Amino acid sequence: MTEPIWTPSPERSAASQMEQFRLAVASRAPQVIDTVALHAWSLEHPDDFWRRVWDLGMVGDPGDVVSDPPCRPGIDPRDVGFFPDSSFCLAEHLLAERPGAGPYALVAWREGTEPRRVTWSQLRAEVAAVRAALAADGVKPGDRVAAWMPNVTETVVVMLAANALGATFTSTSSDFGVAGVLDRFGQTEPVVLVAADGYRYGGTDFSGMDRLAEVVAGLPSLRRAIVVGLLEERPDTTAVPLAVHWVDYLAPFQGTPLEFTRQPGDHPAYVLYSSGTTGKPKCIVHRALGVALMHLKEQRLHLDIAPGDRVFYFTTCGWMMWNWLVSVLGVGATAVLYDGNPVAPDPTVLWDLAETERVTLMGVSAKYLDAARKAGVKPAATHDLGSLRTVCSTGSPLGAQGYHYVYDAIAADVHLASISGGTDLCGCFVGGDPTRAVYAGEIQGPMLGMAVQVLDDAGQPMEQGTGELTCAMAFPSVPLGFWGDDGTAFAAAYFEQFDGRWTHGDFAEVTSTGGVIIHGRSDATLNAGGVRIGTAELYSRVELRPEIVEAVAVGQQFDGDARIVLFLKLAPGLDLTDLLIAELKRDLRTNLSPRHVPAKIVAVHDIPRTRSGKISELAVADVVNGRAVRNEGALANADCLEAFRNRPELAH
Repeated sequence: MTEPIWTPSPERSAASQMEQFRLAVASRAPQVIDTVALHAWSLEHPDDFWRRVWDLGMVGDPGDVVSDPPCRPGIDPRDVGFFPDSSFCLAEHLLAERPGAGPYALVAWREGTEPRRVTWSQLRAEVAAVRAALAADGVKPGDRVAAWMPNVTETVVVMLAANALGATFTSTSSDFGVAGVLDRFGQTEPVVLVAADGYRYGGTDFSGMDRLAEVVAGLPSLRRAIVVGLLEERPDTTAVPLAVHWVDYLAPFQGTPLEFTRQPGDHPAYVLYSSGTTGKPKCIVHRALGVALMHLKEQRLHLDIAPGDRVFYFTTCGWMMWNWLVSVLGVGATAVLYDGNPVAPDPTVLWDLAETERVTLMGVSAKYLDAARKAGVKPAATHDLGSLRTVCSTGSPLGAQGYHYVYDAIAADVHLASISGGTDLCGCFVGGDPTRAVYAGEIQGPMLGMAVQVLDDAGQPMEQGTGELTCAMAFPSVPLGFWGDDGTAFAAAYFEQFDGRWTHGDFAEVTSTGGVIIHGRSDATLNAGGVRIGTAELYSRVELRPEIVEAVAVGQQFDGDARIVLFLKLAPGLDLTDLLIAELKRDLRTNLSPRHVPAKIVAVHDIPRTRSGKISELAVADVVNGRAVRNEGALANADCLEAFRNRPELAH
């Protein structure tokens, strides 16, 4: 019998918002004896469930109808509208006064600078000024306002101001090159662009002014380019068309009263972008109300975030976790931002932040935890993390060793919530439950209201085993579609594989404990001897070895078949020896299966990643198989792909 790695105390479980929610439901539905039964109830009574989620703290007019047509299995999720008669403004919801909120709405750390703390009243005043300036510039509901920005206060202000006006916000991070920015904003055609003069990373300042001039020239839809001085107080903007300094843009409107423009709940609040590693980035259009409902449910119930909490997630403005982090304002929590290198000048910098700001929820990637483990970072021994209640991990699967690292080296009594979803829904399908036990290597289970099923190749649900992660019912943040698409590409991306079910593209497993393991993207799974193998299970085994920093595995077409090739990034100063190769193969054969043993193991100096930090297996597979790499602009380190090209080891 599998033993849990952590179990909440009865007192902690009873005090959680999840348990209070369950008790309220059980007062009228006595069969809801635990959160497993609560999840079943949420699918059987979706209208009652989502109405109760609204009552957790949504601000706006919900209207009389919860879903139209009714949210049921077999009804196309694209057709279902939640709160179709609602009137809602995302900025109004996020900026509302809430009892118990702390003094600060935002705390922003930037590498090499002092933290900036912004009170709720200061944030509202800044949003009011930017909203008024945008309105004076002719921005109207439905227009796009874009931010090419680091993760700083001004980015949050622009997002809130755009939504307060009824405009649609879209963003990407400052480290994107010109082609990557134009691939995204060139499709969505913003009328206003907000951009920083540069950013700092790893102790080095990177100016963005030359790139900004090119970007503005490449966006004929623009009426204004607003430059935020982060490296210089007043950067030289003479070479940038349509440019105005941030402080000058706001100055005439300081002191303007804050106004909100309510729209129907399905009004587009955000356009987010796919990673672009399979072609030109898809522009995913998200509903204001749907995203807010999903985030409120996830944050209050599944992660027990409460007013006055201080929530940190390491993210850039090009990843949906940034939008998710800003949403904690809607709980009355403080959003803690960080921009810079998370391990420089010291690998404990994020734990310095957690201690200083008394962070209650710490969100990082699985890769960050793995790197910290290998670097011997032990925050529990060096930092006061007494405020920390929850550690979140997402971005890639967190292996069992990552779970043990959290409880051994960070805090023995925290809720470790591995969560998984994506940019596609700007939310999560599976994640944490503060009332249930945590098992090493497993996500605790499906989120409330999400009809998650793992299907085999024939489309049949699997009570246990590995298959495609799907969702059988509509949920509020099903996107409106892709920008500029007639619905064809959107349908092909999510709904055609299993006849109207949302198919997410994750290779997942249901466990005996009711948990879920994500084995990686299903479009990156390996096929060895006719058996599908998730890359995540390979990595979790290989990266246990201290010699190996990280790995990427792909399928190579060879001699009329496919074989597994494993590329390794080794610790500094180490070489890939025959002995290490033999030990790796023996370990994989013994602990996984003979089919998991790669045909070839090759050392490389670096492994390509998307700008949100995810390993790009598809880019490596393209290079290894002699195909053109699809959208190198989506990669943070595309130059390293040359090390994978024409390797003599792969010719035989």
